[in-house]
Amino acid sequence: MTSSTADITRATVQKFLALRLAGDTEGLTALFADRVDWLLAENPAVPWIRPRSTAAECAAQFTELMEHTVPEDARASVDTFLVDGTDAVLTGHVSGTVRATGKSFEGPFALRLTVEDGRITRHHLYENSLSIAEACVS
Repeated sequence: MTSSTADITRATVQKFLALRLAGDTEGLTALFADRVDWLLAENPAVPWIRPRSTAAECAAQFTELMEHTVPEDARASVDTFLVDGTDAVLTGHVSGTVRATGKSFEGPFALRLTVEDGRITRHHLYENSLSIAEACVS
């Protein structure tokens, strides 16, 4: 029995979530395509929010996030996980605390991922960047 495109997409996104949860940067690097269409509104006040385009840069976002936030305070929940062919959309809620300021941030998020040949080629994240930026300012 052959897996459908949607099955491969779902399995790849589930692997992505497991690797993020485990903090497995090496595994994430292998899961991202060599070149990634990365979209996350750049915010100079937030060190981990910046343009990225290579597999290693995309995987490193998790490490940078953990360096600048308090890991014990990090929370993320997924409310919706939709798959249509090579595309997946997750929606949910994220919160955390910035290490340097002790201020917290929270808000909804939407993440659009595209999977081609079992690797993530698109990562577009929409989140409450204002809350995060305000938490980064002393």
